[in-house]
Amino acid sequence: MKKTAFITKEKAEEIAAKYGTPYHVYDEEGIRKNAKEVADAFGWNKGFREYFAVKATPNPFILKIFKDYGFGCDCSSMAELKLAAAAGFTGEEIMFSSNETPAEEYKYATELGAIINFDDITMIPYYLENVGELPETICCRYNPGGTFSISNHIMDNPGDSKYGMTRQQMTEAFNMLKQHGVKHFGIHAFLASNTVTDDYYPMLAEQLFTLAAELKKECDVDIVFVNLSGGVGIPYTPDQEPNHIDRIGEGVKQAYERVMIPAGLDGVKVYTEMGRYMMGPFGALVTRAIHEKHIYKEYIGVDACAANLMRPAMYGSYHHITVLGKEDQACDTKYDVVGSLCENNDKFAIDRMLPRIDKGDLIYIHDTGAHGSAMGYNYNGRLWCPEVMLHGDGSFSLIRRGQTLNDYFATLDCFKEFEMLFR
Repeated sequence: MKKTAFITKEKAEEIAAKYGTPYHVYDEEGIRKNAKEVADAFGWNKGFREYFAVKATPNPFILKIFKDYGFGCDCSSMAELKLAAAAGFTGEEIMFSSNETPAEEYKYATELGAIINFDDITMIPYYLENVGELPETICCRYNPGGTFSISNHIMDNPGDSKYGMTRQQMTEAFNMLKQHGVKHFGIHAFLASNTVTDDYYPMLAEQLFTLAAELKKECDVDIVFVNLSGGVGIPYTPDQEPNHIDRIGEGVKQAYERVMIPAGLDGVKVYTEMGRYMMGPFGALVTRAIHEKHIYKEYIGVDACAANLMRPAMYGSYHHITVLGKEDQACDTKYDVVGSLCENNDKFAIDRMLPRIDKGDLIYIHDTGAHGSAMGYNYNGRLWCPEVMLHGDGSFSLIRRGQTLNDYFATLDCFKEFEMLFR
């Protein structure tokens, strides 16, 4: 599969002329098209709702796009709850899936009417002691342990994950919640990350639907939804076959018909909680080549760094690179594409074959729409860059300005001797 940029060199230069480089840019038209495809794929389930994982791209302008499709927000912190509320989400449009949660966050989520998703059985007495009466609807997060495999290929290792409850704890939690007045129950699980296979969601669904049938019988409770969470991935490399959301939705439907309907659970809602799939391909980091270095390897230095996109430095992740305006030129030069941090892992590409890059060229780093800007940080005093939305008509707008030095130094304003920093 050939990876192509959703923005031309001319449009990228136009944005750069207004906001400078680097910047994250998002494709509104692509986001909307993908959201509709997700809604259509699960339209067979009357209560379906996608709860967009706010942590992937915490920007209210993006959240409002998903609201147009009847989606909700999955939040895991106070800041994410505040963002969801600011974007107009209320009540059960918000799923609060957190872990090691402070009491004040549970309190605020409860005030919003959000669905509380307990990660651990000990959170139930903690909530009762620190917040008070439980809401009528509660979700619990399940961890089956062991490994999760598809066709004998290990996709992930839930047994090493800090999230969720054991099978026995799920029964104990449901019984405890029922004793404390909870009337409606949900089940949630996340077993694998960034799967690029149409089989993941259907296999996970079968496990969770079976668990729902068992818990309904064991605990005599009203199970109202099953949340398949995230894990549906994107093809970061050009050779990967992308997921097909229509096939995934059909596979989940077949599992629902096999398990849920015979168990008398045909009214149960199916939820998803995707972040990467909803946003990953529809964002890019645009940065300019500003230096070149010729030592034991050929280096191209750009004005972005790992503080703008952490994944390659932190995980060794591959992000495809396009040199805008040189898409048709031969990739005949091997480069390390690097940023300015005082860390040797600050590399967007290692030994990557690319067209000849000249200083001043715009470098387009693909698939940064999820866990891109969101994972930004300020090491070396580097600042978060702007976020820009490219609209379907070719216009663009700023949806988050870049940080300034005043922003960076703002938390030092308690020291009068540092007043010169704020001038």
